[in-house]
Amino acid sequence: MNLSEARDTQTLTALLSPENSSTTFDVLDAGTAMRFLTAYLAVSTEKAVTLTGTERMQQRPIGTLVDSLKEIGADIKYLKSAGFPPMEINALKEQKKNKIIIPGNISSQYISALLMVAPTLPQGLVIEIVPPIYSIPYINMTISLMEKAGIKVIQEANTYTISKQEYKTISHTVESDWSAASYWYSYIALSPLGSEILLKGLMKKSYQGDQAIVEIMENLGVKTTFNNEGAHLKKVSSPGSSLLSIDFKKFPDLAQTVLVCCAPLKVNLQLSGLESLRIKETDRIAALQAELGKFGCQLIEEEAGKWFFNSENFIAEENISIHTYEDHRMAMSFAPLALIAPLTIEDVDVVKKSYPGFWKDLDSVGMELIEK
Repeated sequence: MNLSEARDTQTLTALLSPENSSTTFDVLDAGTAMRFLTAYLAVSTEKAVTLTGTERMQQRPIGTLVDSLKEIGADIKYLKSAGFPPMEINALKEQKKNKIIIPGNISSQYISALLMVAPTLPQGLVIEIVPPIYSIPYINMTISLMEKAGIKVIQEANTYTISKQEYKTISHTVESDWSAASYWYSYIALSPLGSEILLKGLMKKSYQGDQAIVEIMENLGVKTTFNNEGAHLKKVSSPGSSLLSIDFKKFPDLAQTVLVCCAPLKVNLQLSGLESLRIKETDRIAALQAELGKFGCQLIEEEAGKWFFNSENFIAEENISIHTYEDHRMAMSFAPLALIAPLTIEDVDVVKKSYPGFWKDLDSVGMELIEK
């Protein structure tokens, strides 16, 4: 219940439908679907299938996951460039290994994909994750849902043991998305004192790493109060500090929202944990540098993995045009800046990937939207 209307969700649902008899699985630009389907098809398909996506998807690496699946015994062939989609996936004939070692400083979706298929393997699977481990909340969320569906996962330090088991059918209500909520935190943070909004369906106890937006936005003057309906946000003060230090390792999808929000507030940031932004829908670091540069801000890598965001020279001229780079989060993270000065968002349809009702919701709170 509460299944998202986002294009990514709808795409994966359609591809997994019993009515889908195609041997080509096109995930479009859905990275989550690409990673989860790579593992799922590698252990379940009974015939050769092709897994592909958009031009940008074919530039996003999949090699680490494929290497792990091949160790287990999967038959996967790259159709263009090694380490990248599209791929031909054939039936798993024999499980060769029941233990793999995988680095933790990668997308948690690789690890979640392996965890979810582990119980379906003839010998089960032992997964050892080499620290540092990024996005741990999403690994924990995966395991929680697996356990709800009857799967026992034994964890010892950074090693997860899953024996061969059967999933049971369950009824599950999907909690509202904290990533989507982050844009509304930015909206309130950039609004006058006393501004408030209720975000329905958000839970105080959540496995989503992006719930970290609650604590981050407290530093920017936004107070969160939970009730039976969801989260109540209110702008109660100006930022408490002109310099914040944030490690985005556990919640990289918040980076764009936070940087853009801090710019007009003239809050500088010391940042780490941005590595995975290079392989998202676009190179999000380069995109942020380009678009925030239009407002006089700088994002500089001072040393490997350590970044500094300088917002002291922020200036908002009217009708600055924001290029979205085919990235839904670029559009939504910059949209609240319209509270500071009118701006233009290019390719507004990119939000359909994760939050198709975003512009309608902005309109409902009084944001004037003019389609060109």
